[in-house]
Amino acid sequence: MKGSGIGGQAVMEGVMMKNGDRYAVAVRKPDKEIIVKTEESPAFIKGKKVLELPFVRGVFSFVDSLVLGMKTLTYSAGFFEDEEEEEPEKEPSKLDKKIDSFLNTKKGMDILMGITVAISMVFAVAVFMILPYFLSLLLQKVTDNTNIIVTCEGILKIAIFLLYIKLISNMKDIQRVFMYHGAEHKCINCIEHGMELNVENVMKSSREHKRCGTSFLLIVMVVSVIVHMFIRVESSVLGFVIRILLLPVIAGISYEFIRLAGKSENRLVNLLSRPGMMLQHQTTREPTPDMVEVAIASVEAVFDWKKFLNENFGTNYEITEKEYVCKETIVPGTERTEKDSAPTEKQGVAAEGAAG
Repeated sequence: MKGSGIGGQAVMEGVMMKNGDRYAVAVRKPDKEIIVKTEESPAFIKGKKVLELPFVRGVFSFVDSLVLGMKTLTYSAGFFEDEEEEEPEKEPSKLDKKIDSFLNTKKGMDILMGITVAISMVFAVAVFMILPYFLSLLLQKVTDNTNIIVTCEGILKIAIFLLYIKLISNMKDIQRVFMYHGAEHKCINCIEHGMELNVENVMKSSREHKRCGTSFLLIVMVVSVIVHMFIRVESSVLGFVIRILLLPVIAGISYEFIRLAGKSENRLVNLLSRPGMMLQHQTTREPTPDMVEVAIASVEAVFDWKKFLNENFGTNYEITEKEYVCKETIVPGTERTEKDSAPTEKQGVAAEGAAG
């Protein structure tokens, strides 16, 4: 296996793939067209040497991933808003019109995205970090053994996280997202194992990957348990503050492990990666061939897999220089033609009958 450096995530009826400072999000629209949008990746800090520092870079990478993930999810969801039944709306007020107008600007979208990401982070920290801490403090009524209390906090933390994963994996809409998640992993594994990127090869590739976000989140949970084992204070308020302050440290350590795991075949690293890869069976599902087509379109929009295979696996694909530009395109062969949109003879007769 050879690391490609590309990564991504599932979105609503599609897949986002990121390669360096570019990303592409491919979505299969309700009319079955596959639309691909390619842009430069948003970055919290650009071109700074601080992004090359181990442990520090992980914090900024995590924030960038959250922003990009929210942005691409919002983009994909926009194609399916019209499908929902809407009640007749009242005439919007002048204030509503001004707010809508502002939110449709780049500045407005950036502010809204920032607020959304901030709320998401606060919720995650509250549920997976702070809640277990305060629940564990209830044990002080039973025991004053700090080892027992900290151990119970760690168990609660991981249990709440696993329960959350289990609950959302049973939601119907989320299951389709998890199928696209599986397609994303399979595409990357197909390339990194030296196979031609086509539907057949992708379908038989693994849906487990060591650099998955699911693995990263589990590592964050485990690292936080270990760190808090060694850093203890008597005051519960100070303990709360320390847990907040240590979040960047924990994220940085977790990022470095995931980064190492993606490039290493060391037995110990593979062993430590297994729990996260096993958990991926909850957050990924086997995709259908048409989902794989969408994932392939996303990969090809930002990554020259033929060049990668030639350089790393000795293949001899003919290379055509690609110009990666920011644009929005329809994948050839999936366009909706006039014939598709025009009613058939039977539909026309039925429509006339209904009208009469």
